[in-house]
Amino acid sequence: MISCVSPRTSGELTVLGLDPDRDGPRIRARLGVVPQEDNLDPELTVRENLYVYGRYFDIPKMALRERIEQLLGFAQLTERGGDRVEPLSGGMKRRLTIARSLVNEPDLLLLDEPTTGLDPQARHALWDRLYRLKAQGVTLVLTTHYMDEAEQLCDRLVVMDRGRIVAGGSPRQLIERHSTREVVELRFTPGETERMAEKVSDLADRVEILPDRLLLYTADGDAVVEALGRRRLEPLSVLARRSTLEDVFLQLTGRQLVD
Repeated sequence: MISCVSPRTSGELTVLGLDPDRDGPRIRARLGVVPQEDNLDPELTVRENLYVYGRYFDIPKMALRERIEQLLGFAQLTERGGDRVEPLSGGMKRRLTIARSLVNEPDLLLLDEPTTGLDPQARHALWDRLYRLKAQGVTLVLTTHYMDEAEQLCDRLVVMDRGRIVAGGSPRQLIERHSTREVVELRFTPGETERMAEKVSDLADRVEILPDRLLLYTADGDAVVEALGRRRLEPLSVLARRSTLEDVFLQLTGRQLVD
């Protein structure tokens, strides 16, 4: 709907102050779109993919050639500009798809799960590029299942469950509202987890029993660890960490898989 491809099902929508029903072409001219799956032309070179796409926006040839070189540098693909797309790694293809979405210098960039399937190095490289775009004033609207990605990139986010928004705010606000400041993870020998939960239930605001560990939600993880020592409880492992958006997401949506 934001990209003016599907009609609004209900409610109101303006994009960049414009009405998608009346101003579709004007909106699309100012949008960049990164689809969930790369739809690059594998028979063309990296540089040709950018050139062909740029001509759709009627960018003058000389200006487009200069912009392509800038985008190749931004995406760290300058040395691969003459290579065909087919043999590129997944991370390179993803960077090229993002570079292509920037060829018209958009004010708004839509990204659908931009780093799904990438290795950690490629993910962090993309995060760096997206963070630079934010610093330049480009608005990013993205969907992701990686909570660390949302925490890195998003100033404001919404958590959705079964197609409905269940919470919204900044990452810090969501953690403060729906979790505790810290979480202590305890692992015991098989078969001991539920019995040990009864012995530590008073040490935390909330205790979650999982098949392989206990999660103790608390304002002070170190205090919980010290209390475990005083009670002579000896888990196989103890990890005190800060709460994350993943804790918030699981608290709001549950741990059961939903198709």
